[in-house]
Amino acid sequence: MLEELSLRNYALVEGFSLSFHEGFNILTGETGAGKSVIVGALGFLLGAKADAQVIRTGADEASVSAVLVVNERNREAREWLAKRGIDLEDQRRLMVRRGIRRTGRGAIYMQNAPVTRADLAEFMGFLFDIHGQHHHESLLKTETHRKYLDHFAGITEEVWVFNRLFWDLAGKKKRLEELSAAERDREARLGFLRYAVEEIAAFAPKSGETESLEAESRKLRNFQKLASQAEASAALLFEKEQSVLGLARKARSFLDAAASIDPNAAPLAKRLESLYYEAEDLSGELRAYCDLLTRDPRRLEDVEERLAGLYRLKKKYGADEEAVAAYRERAEKEIEGIAGADSLREKLKGEIDSLEGELCRGAAGLSAARLKAAADLGARIRGILVKLGMAEGRFAAAVTAAGGGAGKKACGPWGSDDVEFLISANTGEPLKPLARIASGGELSRVMLAIKTVLSQADTLETLVFDEIDTGIGGEVALAIGEYLAKIGKIKQIFCVTHLASIAVRADNHFKVEKKRESGRTVTEIAVVRGEERRREIARLLSGDSGDAALAHADELLARTGKIR
Repeated sequence: MLEELSLRNYALVEGFSLSFHEGFNILTGETGAGKSVIVGALGFLLGAKADAQVIRTGADEASVSAVLVVNERNREAREWLAKRGIDLEDQRRLMVRRGIRRTGRGAIYMQNAPVTRADLAEFMGFLFDIHGQHHHESLLKTETHRKYLDHFAGITEEVWVFNRLFWDLAGKKKRLEELSAAERDREARLGFLRYAVEEIAAFAPKSGETESLEAESRKLRNFQKLASQAEASAALLFEKEQSVLGLARKARSFLDAAASIDPNAAPLAKRLESLYYEAEDLSGELRAYCDLLTRDPRRLEDVEERLAGLYRLKKKYGADEEAVAAYRERAEKEIEGIAGADSLREKLKGEIDSLEGELCRGAAGLSAARLKAAADLGARIRGILVKLGMAEGRFAAAVTAAGGGAGKKACGPWGSDDVEFLISANTGEPLKPLARIASGGELSRVMLAIKTVLSQADTLETLVFDEIDTGIGGEVALAIGEYLAKIGKIKQIFCVTHLASIAVRADNHFKVEKKRESGRTVTEIAVVRGEERRREIARLLSGDSGDAALAHADELLARTGKIR
């Protein structure tokens, strides 16, 4: 619903801001006063194309902004906003602003989020419809006819359930195609993975094994040098006559004798004794180390071969033993996944068969409901068209099977039907698509009839009718006013009219005027009530506010109960 509209430097409007309410809103004014400016500004806000010519003379930029209320029932609009991360203020309100500069460049914002013109038009299509000039009319878009019929049939929720099933089936079919496409490479991949697992398992690398084997290899390859160094050390420590151990023994005896003479030498003797015993202990360990040193060419060969195998594994599967082990675990899991592909494919085939059957039954149910509703919708709309001055008009909601090629029936996201509204305005004329209706007034009346029937079902919140009174009067005008008022009890209606019989039924009456200010022409719009509204109704009746016209206005206002 449109709660507030603001224009700045748009056409002849310097600037104004108006608040609107629910119900039936009427815009009246002298010919050329600027009513079309207001409708044009709404179209601009709803995403219509525009150029710099709409900018008021002397200004650099024009802007139109609005505060909208998005009804909780309008699931499409709310889901659209949620997908783009745009939050409603107080869970209800949305600020929309669109501007255009002299350069032709413009900017569009929802709350503070920038959006494209295509985004704006798509979103506003969930809330608004403008009828009368063959532009921005959902009635001319065949893809919306199915939505209208589904709303009338009361199957909107069933259609959404069907849509979710359709995309679930599409996802499973895509997954099955991926599995089938991968099957060609599956055996080769499976063979490679199995070989890798077997190779790693057979070699069984241990954590830190490379480092340990490299140390052992270094020892075995340098045996001669290692043995000679150890033997030389042993000779100096205990084998030679002047060995460390022998010299320590002599030094100990000398220092013990000194300590017997001078007690101050006792600590030194004690330390030398410890040194002697340490050297003696080291001599024993060095003897054992030298005894264990043996040349083992076969062991060296085994170590080198093991190291070479480890280097190959790490080059193929990972930087160290832990990485190689991790690769083996991943390969085993992938083997399980590949091995389970057959069972997964069979499972998917079963689920696809089940979903296809469910979709076929669902599509058949939707088709039956649409066909039944189409007949009822056509009859009810034809009855209203007669009252709206189209006595010879015929209307039909054509439900046909969507073609799938080769004579097959196609099933799409919303069922297996194509829905199109057809109209014949004159006797003898065949039914034709609505887009081929020449008269904007006729199209507006068709939409009025449709909206009267669907007013409680569809989620559009605001309807704008322009030129709906073109070429009509008398009883037809009264009927149009009656139907607009009826829809206004459920929807927010804006209607530009020149007929008093329509204007008197409005809940809110706005008058558009041109005025001269400081030597310039400006367009203004304001609410009229009470005496001011009475005089405007009189002007619509006879072009003036004479006593006769005022009396007639009083009669009309009293008849409709809209005196205020």
